[in-house]
Amino acid sequence: MSEISKLNQNFIIKKIDNKTVNISVDDNEMLMAIVGQFDQNLKNLSKLTKTDVYFRGNSITCKGDIEKLSLFSDAIKFLINKYLLTNIIEKEDIIMSVKKNLEIEKSNVESFKQLIKTPKKSVIARSEKQSEYIKALKENDIVMSLGPAGTGKSFLAVSVAITLLMEKKIDRVILSRPAVEAGEKLGFLPGDMKEKVDPYLRPLYDALYELFGADKIDKKIETGEIEIAPLAFMRGRTLKNCFAILDEAQNATETQIKMFLTRIGENSKLVVNGDPSQVDLINKTHSGLIKSKHILKDLKEIKIIEFDHNDVVRHPLVSKIIRAYQNKSTDDKN
Repeated sequence: MSEISKLNQNFIIKKIDNKTVNISVDDNEMLMAIVGQFDQNLKNLSKLTKTDVYFRGNSITCKGDIEKLSLFSDAIKFLINKYLLTNIIEKEDIIMSVKKNLEIEKSNVESFKQLIKTPKKSVIARSEKQSEYIKALKENDIVMSLGPAGTGKSFLAVSVAITLLMEKKIDRVILSRPAVEAGEKLGFLPGDMKEKVDPYLRPLYDALYELFGADKIDKKIETGEIEIAPLAFMRGRTLKNCFAILDEAQNATETQIKMFLTRIGENSKLVVNGDPSQVDLINKTHSGLIKSKHILKDLKEIKIIEFDHNDVVRHPLVSKIIRAYQNKSTDDKN
């Protein structure tokens, strides 16, 4: 770590001695974004890096051993880069700032290269696999992603889709799911077909609202620029000039996934997302996600991305829960 490093004109890191680093931030908005409400970001960084952190005026002081100081300084640099690009630092960024700097530097650079700008927020990759996934979404006509909940499969696909729609590179975004019950029957739910299936599509609505805003999304749904429909409604169609996402594909059969993928038309992208460990079909062997992955793996035009618990970007406990269930599954087989 250098004696003094200057990331930009408003941000200076100064090494006081082998156990102390001082960080000066002249931009008050930038400083408040780093520190967080009630200094919560600094408290979390202190805990994650196992250092002692003090904040006064426009100065942040960190004390610890030399490796921990370097980790803290690199985390701060990561956060400031995130702020300079997006004008916001979120809770998830605090964890990522430390996690990313425990990985290779190339991964950090790739994360910022894969920045996605949407009307309400800017999105960056939070793991090396997410960087690979975003790149695939931009460059490939068909992408399949498999992995546990919380790895950003749906959210990132929706982010890229909305960006292409905003840039008028496509005419429509289509979001689809198999309308498979997880304990309750659709027929017992009140309302028409749309009202019956909307609860199953709620995660997709949530992602859209977070990225675009409820009013704009509702208008685009009314005009048909965004369509949300059960997988069964895709049969017989040819999808042109659109970005179509099949979510929760672990609940689709091999035949249904084949049907969805063969809808692709001119200037379109198709994405198939799913978690093989969360099949809600009565006969779990009917799930076509893993089967389709093996069938299509040799087609160079189709990119297949497989996430694991290391890519989970929700609460850190989610990764531990997924790993615990995976370990139990392995023990049961043995």
